[in-house]
Amino acid sequence: MNDLFNVDWSKIPAPRDDGAARHLPGQRLPSLPLPSTRGGAVDLAALPGRTVVYVYPMTGRPDAPLPDGWDMIPGARGCTPQACAFRDHYAELRARFIDHLFGLSTQGPAEQSEAAARLHLPFALLSDAGLRFANALALPRFETAGRIFLKRLTMVIEGGIIRHVIYPVFPPDRNAEMLMAWLSGND
Repeated sequence: MNDLFNVDWSKIPAPRDDGAARHLPGQRLPSLPLPSTRGGAVDLAALPGRTVVYVYPMTGRPDAPLPDGWDMIPGARGCTPQACAFRDHYAELRARFIDHLFGLSTQGPAEQSEAAARLHLPFALLSDAGLRFANALALPRFETAGRIFLKRLTMVIEGGIIRHVIYPVFPPDRNAEMLMAWLSGND
């Protein structure tokens, strides 16, 4: 069984800023509805107000092994602690800063739904299994075990335009706090 929550971040390689997200601030989102764990689809480009989307590689499951060498891929490990941190700060984020919060990965809707239920997430996870959204925005990614994964980043979106990007995100369980600190100074 994998311990998806207790991670010693000092033993995990930190990702570096490779410049792969530098082009995102100021970009208009494409109108591409994405399957949601709440049913239906969400068009991030059409949402009013302030939206936050945290992009992550893959949420692991306690009953399934992670890809070989996962922990040594800089930035790969930590999706469950990241999701739980957003869950734990959700009410504060909604009350003070944001109108919509989503997690997004290349996992399919069934995997996303399992994670959202198991982790008791009060927000939806979105699936970009076909990489249409990732390709349209040229989101940073990596490949391992024959699969493509998105690199971890967080986008603040207003009126369909990306206003700010946090990249790289490390450690992932501090992402919600990093976001709140930025939002406090940029409200």
